Formats: sequence, structure tokens, C-alpha cells
Amino acid sequence: MDPSLYRPNVGVVLINRDGLVWYGRRAGSDAEHRWQFPQGGIDDGEDFEAAAIRELHEETGVTSVELLESTPGWIAYDFPPDYGGSKQARGFKGQRQRWFAFRFTGEDTEVNLELHGEVEFDAWRWGRLSEAADLIVPFKRDAYRQVTEAFRHLAA
Repeated sequence: MDPSLYRPNVGVVLINRDGLVWYGRRAGSDAEHRWQFPQGGIDDGEDFEAAAIRELHEETGVTSVELLESTPGWIAYDFPPDYGGSKQARGFKGQRQRWFAFRFTGEDTEVNLELHGEVEFDAWRWGRLSEAADLIVPFKRDAYRQVTEAFRHLAA
């Protein structure tokens, strides 16, 4: 894998006290598989964990978290040939992600999908980690299976 062809990114698995994980439904998409974990780009010079906390806050409003674990390396996926998004237009073949598992220590009322100007999700729910690969768009499934394997001991 040529790292220069994959946009650096972080992903977050937020786990509540019952061992369930947070899923957001992508806003503005009518795709069948539009539930996913929070994720986003890493700013130049930004620490991976700091990027994960920032992205989680921007996309969900959540700040009450404790770090549980992170993946030791990158998990990558390719964009499909017909994807045509802005990241692909900038020359990226896909994304490479460092994943973080955080324990949610707050209350559900802390979730605010409209906190940041750009709304990423239009709904959210708690679910089992084992559902992840079935809920995500097909081109991210292998990456989500790797994330599920990495963090399965932390969730219900």
C-alpha cells in the first residue's frame, strides 16, 4: 500500500456502559447501508488521539469519554471506481485509518448531531459491535471487520 494514495483518517468506536456501540446514520444519503462509526480526517501535525476526540465531538457532540484502546497500525479501504467523491477527486485511492475505542461515560442526552455546522448524521442508536459490517456500505466492510476483530473484547 502506497500511503500517499490513502487519505489519513481516524475512526471511533464509542462503547457505552452496557457494551453497546454508537452508530450514526449518514445524513444526505439514501443508501441502504448508511450506518457507521464516527470518522474523519487528521489535520496536519495533529496527534491521532486528539483527531479522534475532535472528530467524535464534531460529529456527535460527545466529550465524556475514556480511551480504552487503539489499533496499532492503519486499516485501509479503497474507494469504489464509481465513487467520485471529493477525496477521490484529490487523487486518493482510498482512506487509511487509525481506530480508537472509547468508553462513553456521559448520558445519552449529551449526543447532539447538530452541534457542528456540517451535520454528518441525521439519526443515531446503540447496537452490537457484531452488526458493524452488515450496516456499513459494502466497500468499507473489510475494514469494519478488522475493527470489529480488534475491539470485540471491549464490547458486548
